[in-house]
Amino acid sequence: MYGIVLIAALIVTGGAIAVIGDRVGSKVGKKKLSLFGLRPRHTSVIVTVVTGVAISTLTFAVLAAASENVRIALFGMEKLNEEMRDTQSQLDRASERLAASEKEQREASAALKKSQDEVDALKKEQAELEAHTKELTEGNAQLESAKRELTAANETLSAQNGSLTTENKELEQRTEALREGLLIMREGDIIFRAGEVLASGVVRCGRAVEDIRSDLGALIQLANAGVAERLGGDKEENHIWIYTPEFEEAADVISEGDADAVVRIVAAGNLVRGEPVRTTLEMFRNHTVYREGEFILSRPFAMTTGQTAEAETIVMTFLQEINTVAKEKGILPDPIRGSVGVMASSQFYETVNAVAAVQGPAVISAYALETTDAIGPLRLRLRVEPEGSAE
Repeated sequence: MYGIVLIAALIVTGGAIAVIGDRVGSKVGKKKLSLFGLRPRHTSVIVTVVTGVAISTLTFAVLAAASENVRIALFGMEKLNEEMRDTQSQLDRASERLAASEKEQREASAALKKSQDEVDALKKEQAELEAHTKELTEGNAQLESAKRELTAANETLSAQNGSLTTENKELEQRTEALREGLLIMREGDIIFRAGEVLASGVVRCGRAVEDIRSDLGALIQLANAGVAERLGGDKEENHIWIYTPEFEEAADVISEGDADAVVRIVAAGNLVRGEPVRTTLEMFRNHTVYREGEFILSRPFAMTTGQTAEAETIVMTFLQEINTVAKEKGILPDPIRGSVGVMASSQFYETVNAVAAVQGPAVISAYALETTDAIGPLRLRLRVEPEGSAE
């Protein structure tokens, strides 16, 4: 707004001076005035020039008086340019410092982020260390507790050490007694072998426990009588020993079972004369293996020498095969001999003679003489006949 007013004032002033100069020039021309002896026309030109100079001078004067910027532009331009160059130089330096500051700021931000990451990592590590320290503290507490318990246990063990020493002496005495017992077993008279059956029988299932116990008791009495007979002692005296919980458990199992049980009273170990007869109970599921007259096995054979020894070998081999087949079918073998049947010597030799008398190919067959359960023994009816005539 200030510049517009100044321009308007200059226009008005210049116009006024021009008008005045024009009129002065016109008057000078009309009056044909002469300055410095010049011709009027030249005088008019000089007046016009002076008027123009006056306009310019007055214009600059007014501008200089009215505006400090104009005065600076007219009289301080060189200084202003120098100041501008200085200012530009300072501005460039300031820009450089600003760029350096921005670079330093970016580097500081990166360093700050890195420091923050390191701080976060340290905080995480510190948390882990605190958790580990807590675990170690709890572990130390447990160790202290265990230490106290061990100390107490140590005191208890120390207190028991005396009794253990006494027991050790007793064990040495027992060891000596066992050593003597081994010598007796090696050199003494073995009455019963380990696993030898002292008595056996079938006990019916599904009855009251008291009835089962009564049957087991009768079986024990039978075994006791057999032991007394072998030892030459009183049958009324108790010669055998059975673990009571084993006896009670056997009675419960048989009572709750769904099949009759074969019960065996067997020697628990090799027993020499003078020792208590320790026994154990063995139980097996009873069932009918062979019925009377049921076919068991047959084998073809042919005599080559006709001698009795060859016939005995054939019969013995056949009986061994029967023994294997009967065991596989379920008849319980004798624990000592491994046999399942019995045969009179007369029957054996009759069969041997029949085999020896056969000429040419023949067949020997075996049949069950009577119905036989798992408890056995298996009794046989043997037939020897030429091949092709067997039933």
